[in-house]
Amino acid sequence: MAIEVEVRSFITKEKYDKLLKFFKRNAEFVNEDYQETYYFDSDADLRIQRNNFFSKIWLKKGKIHDDFREEIEIKFKRNDFENLEKLFFNLGFNVEIKWFRKRYHFKWERIDVMLDYTNGYGYIIELEKMSQGGDKEEILNMLNKKLISINVNPTSKEEFDKKYEHYKKNWRKLVENE
Repeated sequence: MAIEVEVRSFITKEKYDKLLKFFKRNAEFVNEDYQETYYFDSDADLRIQRNNFFSKIWLKKGKIHDDFREEIEIKFKRNDFENLEKLFFNLGFNVEIKWFRKRYHFKWERIDVMLDYTNGYGYIIELEKMSQGGDKEEILNMLNKKLISINVNPTSKEEFDKKYEHYKKNWRKLVENE
């Protein structure tokens, strides 16, 4: 069972620019990506995404900002996105939220580092490592220390929840204004 362990924080544009320079010098560049993600009105955290490389369906178990979440992903050709969207619409799902994100992905000391800018939502850094379950608390502690080592404090779940709810209610207007 693959469990994603992650810490994240909202950051300023200035901090984002500094961290981008830092990771370009001190980490392995994995890729630059543009992602369009649709969250469906489902009891589960069910999504589809089209990025620069492929499309996918994915389900994340647990709550949206949990530290530990099991993930199930199924990848498709990039140009299958419209068919995935049609599939979910025909199954009775509606799009609840759309996200439009530019992402830089790095490997830094065996940690996945993502620097994101999401239209209407802001700048975020995310540190992530996969766990098989037994070591997830240790990984979480290590990720928090790594985040602090680059002078970033983790944003609280309450702040993420508050910002998420605001985006969820207003994403059409927020995206339009950018």
